[in-house]
Amino acid sequence: MANLTDEIKKRRTFAIISHPDAGKTTLTEKLLLFGGAIHVAGAVKSNKIKKTATSDWMEIEKQRGISVATSVMGFEYEGFKINILDTPGHQDFAEDTFRTLTAVDSVIIVIDAAKGVEQQTRRLMEVCRMRNTPVIIFVNKMDREGRDPFDILDELENELKIKVRPLSWPINMGAKFKGVYNIYEHDLSLFKPDKQHVTERMEIKDINDPHIDEVVGKDDAQKLRDDIELIDGVYPPFDELDYLDGHLAPVFFGSALNTFGVKELLDCFIHIAPSPQPTQAVERVVEPGEEKFTGFVFKIQANMDPNHRSCIAFVKVCSGVFHRNQYYYHVRSDKQMRFTAPTAFMAQKKEIIDEVYPGDVVGLPDNGVFKIGDTLTEGEKIHFKGLPSFSPEMFKYIENTDPMKTKQLNKGIEQLMDEGVAQLFVNQFNNRKIIGTVGQLQFEVIQYRLLHEYGASCRWEPVHLYKACWIESDDDEALEAFKRRKHQFMALDREGRDVFLADSSYVLSIAQQDFPKIKFHFTSEF
Repeated sequence: MANLTDEIKKRRTFAIISHPDAGKTTLTEKLLLFGGAIHVAGAVKSNKIKKTATSDWMEIEKQRGISVATSVMGFEYEGFKINILDTPGHQDFAEDTFRTLTAVDSVIIVIDAAKGVEQQTRRLMEVCRMRNTPVIIFVNKMDREGRDPFDILDELENELKIKVRPLSWPINMGAKFKGVYNIYEHDLSLFKPDKQHVTERMEIKDINDPHIDEVVGKDDAQKLRDDIELIDGVYPPFDELDYLDGHLAPVFFGSALNTFGVKELLDCFIHIAPSPQPTQAVERVVEPGEEKFTGFVFKIQANMDPNHRSCIAFVKVCSGVFHRNQYYYHVRSDKQMRFTAPTAFMAQKKEIIDEVYPGDVVGLPDNGVFKIGDTLTEGEKIHFKGLPSFSPEMFKYIENTDPMKTKQLNKGIEQLMDEGVAQLFVNQFNNRKIIGTVGQLQFEVIQYRLLHEYGASCRWEPVHLYKACWIESDDDEALEAFKRRKHQFMALDREGRDVFLADSSYVLSIAQQDFPKIKFHFTSEF
C-alpha cells in the first residue's frame, strides 16, 4: 500500500463553477485532454459533430447542451491525481452545486470575457467565501470580442468581493487575439485556433526579449510591456498563502474551446492548489492523514446505468483509506456495511477500485440505504455538517396519469428525491404529494426522467405556495395548537418532520408573530 501522506499530497480535488454558457464543461474536457483521459474533445453544442461533452451523460443534458448533475472525473497529470467535480451552471440546480462545494478543496470559476460576472457566479462565490475556499478565475472566450481585461479585473474584485492577481495576460482579443503571456512562468504562448491540438509556446527570458516583437508585432509587444508594468504597479506580487486562505484569486485568460491558456492554468494549479484539507465534523475536526477511514455522501445519482435501476452514492473520502470488501459503520442507521463494487469515475465510464484515498470520490451502489449527508466511518460516531436542503421556492402537485404504473412512479419519485434535486411534501389535509424545487427546469427534468428511466408518466398541477418551512417547538401544546389552526397547510417531509406550507409572505410573518413558541426553519439542517 502506498504511503498515505504521499498519496494525500498528490491529490487535487476541485470544482469548476460558472454561469451557464461561460464554457465550464468545455474547460473540463480540455483539462481531461491534457490528462490523457480523453483523446478527442466533444464539441458541446455542435450538432455537426455528434460527440457530446464527456461529462454530460444524462440524456436530457445531451439534448439541451446543459449540465444538470454534478459529474465526477479523475485523471493523472504530471504525478498528481486530479479530481474534477463538474457542476451544473444553471441556477435551477444551484443546490446540487452548493453541496458539491462541501466536497472540494478549491474551485476554478469560469467567466465569459464578454459578459463578465453574472448573478449565479456571485451566489456561488458567497458559498466559497463562507468556507474560505481558495479560488482561481479563468476568463474564457478571449478569441471573441469582449471587454478590456483591466475592466474585467475591476469587475471581478467588486462583484466577487475578492482581491485578484493576473498570472497570465492576453495579447489583444477577438479577431486580433494573438496569445497569452504567462506571468507566472515567463513564457509566451501564440494563439492558433484549433479545437483538438495544443498551441506552441515559446520560452522567453523576460518581457523585454526582442523576440516578442518579431512574433506579435512592435505595437502589441509594446502594449504587452506597458500592461505588465501596470499590473506589477497596481497588484501586489502573487502571495500563495493569501490564495490558500481564500483572500486572493489568481486570474488566467484563454479560450477553452480552442484549448488555449488551459495548460497555463493547469500547470500553475497543480503547484499552488491545496491538497485535501481537514474536514469539520460536528464533533471534531477530521485530518486527512488519520489512519481510520471517514467519508460522507454529498450526492446521490439515480440511473448511472439505464439498464439497471441502480443509484450511486458519491462519497468524499475525508481521512484514511477506503478498502473494497471491508466493513464500514453507517452512522445514521447504526449498521455495518460492506461494499463489493466501489467505483471510480471518468464521467460515465466507471471502474471498480480497491483503495480510495482522502480527496478522492468513490461511488457506492445504493439500494436505498443512503441519504445526502450520511457519514461512513470505521466505528466512530461522527457527523459531517454543511449539506443543507434549502427551502424550495416553487411548488407543484404531482399527479399520476397512469394508475397501472403507480409502483414505478412512487419508486421513481423516491429515488429522484434521494438525489436531493427536489423535495417531497405530503399534505396532511388532502394527502396529495407536493414537489418543491428551486427552479422551473427541475420540474421538466423530473417529468422527463420519470418517463424515460422509470416508465412512469405524471402531470403537474399548480399549487399556490410561497415557502415551505420546517417547524419545531419545545412546547408540545403550542405545536399541536399551531397544527390544528393551520391544518390545511401542514405537510410532512420524507423524514416525517412537520412542514408548514405558507401561501404568502404575509401569512408567514403573521404566523411567526401569533405563535412565538414555534421555531421556523428555512433549511432542513437544524
